[in-house]
Amino acid sequence: MKGSTARGRTRGDGSATRPDNGPDRAGTTTSPVSGREAARAARPLIVTEDLALLDDLLRLCAAAGAEPEVFHAVPEPRSGWTRPPLVLVGDDAASRCRGATRRPGVLLVGRDLGDDPGKWRRAVEIGAESVLDLPRDESRLVDLLADAAEGVGRPALTVGVLGGQGGAGASTLSCALALAAARTGRRTLLVDGDPLGGGLDVLLGGERAEGRRWPDFAASKGRVAGAALEESLPLVRGVRVLSWDRGDPVPVPPEAVRSVLAAARRRGGAVVVDLPRRIDATVTEILAQLDLGLLIVPGELRAVAAAHRVARAAGRVLRDLRVVVRGPYAPGLDERWIADALRLPLVGELPAEPGHATAGDGGPPPGADARGGLGRFCAGFWERALLAERAL
Repeated sequence: MKGSTARGRTRGDGSATRPDNGPDRAGTTTSPVSGREAARAARPLIVTEDLALLDDLLRLCAAAGAEPEVFHAVPEPRSGWTRPPLVLVGDDAASRCRGATRRPGVLLVGRDLGDDPGKWRRAVEIGAESVLDLPRDESRLVDLLADAAEGVGRPALTVGVLGGQGGAGASTLSCALALAAARTGRRTLLVDGDPLGGGLDVLLGGERAEGRRWPDFAASKGRVAGAALEESLPLVRGVRVLSWDRGDPVPVPPEAVRSVLAAARRRGGAVVVDLPRRIDATVTEILAQLDLGLLIVPGELRAVAAAHRVARAAGRVLRDLRVVVRGPYAPGLDERWIADALRLPLVGELPAEPGHATAGDGGPPPGADARGGLGRFCAGFWERALLAERAL
């Protein structure tokens, strides 16, 4: 294949040229001005002369929304090798990549490698982190390419809020937590996990804000692009909100919920989910992606009994569940007694904000006042969460 590629010619450095102002097989387009470094830095690098393998890799890149650069050998200058977030070295090109600068994100990729023992030796020689065998590993490679295209870093801290009994205040706390997270400058997404609730967009005063709602994602399958999800949602008071519309309830399958929430988490920042008390298949999918659950329990004996059942159901999936207690208390009860009775760690007592109205009723949403008791409670929560993140 020397001297030619599927399109264009080969430079002396082994890179593929492209016809002027036309797309190459990687889907990029040349322009008279040499391109934007930020955009180029996000492109994965493919090194191969195997046309069949290249066709497969370009197809998988397109599925992941990634625009690769294609070379036949280690590119020059050296930044062409070290800059891309992901480097896919074809099994045919491994010998040409020996001696290249060691870096993370290098993968050796081949077709029908099977039990070939030499593939591991070739991977070690180029410093590859893994060997991917197509077509078996196609779905894994698409995920890796999509992560690279999105610039995925630390996933979002994802917090779910459940009421120990009806009317415990889960939506109120969810809204306040999201507003407090946004005030810290974090990318923040508030997710309404209860299709039969009143709608978190209404609670925030964003029911008329343009953007997609849960029914729009009912047919989602496979991977959802995190950036596209974020841009499609209503933005209210600095918070992206995924809520329900005012129409008839539309069932959103568990697999669609899984894909949407996974996309939200990949964007980083904070994700707050308002959860219903019933634990069905859809809620189970959400619980599986939570870093932390907060169970709100009013200071009443019946509420403690009801919360115990919710905690047992959620605890089958969620590893880290903690309790937030809301007064006033029945005689003989306090926040410590309730936490001990539920055998859950105590986050604290939820301050009351008497007389607050929802933004939809013309007043500010709960937690909008950073100096109020609820705002300070949520700010303290995120401060502790940030310290815990930094300690990891």
